[in-house]
Amino acid sequence: MEQLNAGALIREWRQRRRLSQLDLALDAEISQRHLSFIESGRARPSRGMVLRLAEQMDVPLRQRNRLLMAAGYAPSFGERELDDPALKPALAAVEQVLIGHEPFPAIAVDKGWNMLKANASVGPLLESIEDLALLEPPVNVLRLSLHPKGLAPRIVNLGQWRTHLLERLRLQIENSGGPGLQALEKELLSYPGPAAAHEPDAAHNIAVPLRVRMGDQVLSFISTITVFGTPLDVTLSELAIESFFPADTETGDYLRQLATAT
Repeated sequence: MEQLNAGALIREWRQRRRLSQLDLALDAEISQRHLSFIESGRARPSRGMVLRLAEQMDVPLRQRNRLLMAAGYAPSFGERELDDPALKPALAAVEQVLIGHEPFPAIAVDKGWNMLKANASVGPLLESIEDLALLEPPVNVLRLSLHPKGLAPRIVNLGQWRTHLLERLRLQIENSGGPGLQALEKELLSYPGPAAAHEPDAAHNIAVPLRVRMGDQVLSFISTITVFGTPLDVTLSELAIESFFPADTETGDYLRQLATAT
């Protein structure tokens, strides 16, 4: 894999964000000529300039570190393990959100869609998974959702949900530049499944629903994503909580009754 210099990486991110040199220069309050010199390698950007350009392009923290190292500087953002004491308050907040969302499902995932935590309401959704290896840590929620021996056979609107997940993953790849996600996308595309679908759904026309069969009941969800607003740690910046809300009264009633019975 070719090691790009800082200027080439900055140009790559500018093009990824679909910005002209003039657009980025104006946003960063520098001259277009200076930016051109940086991208061509004729000028070495200062540490502050690298961070300023990265901020204007909303480059992920992991990739900001890569930009800094390519320019000859030390990384600026730490990357702690999840059991690091410094992350304890943040993980406690994640736990509080997950538990507070019960009796509805919620999960916390890392940048590769590996499940880090889940609340108790997720368990019933994962019953009857044919391939139990899919439930062995680290559980990849995209693989679990779309694998033919995972949750996929019970997803009523699989074509619609599969399209949604793949489009979401593709957008993440474009925005983050993470090479590992490309391998995951290739794997998911290899699974058998309905063709791409944007199915009209009069009952769920505000968001793409996830509709899962549980016995004789079809549960319908819409979801939200929660991330930390001002992370300075790479691990924390890549952590997200996906919370599933009932998309209809029947789903909400069923989950409340299920929680009461268990």
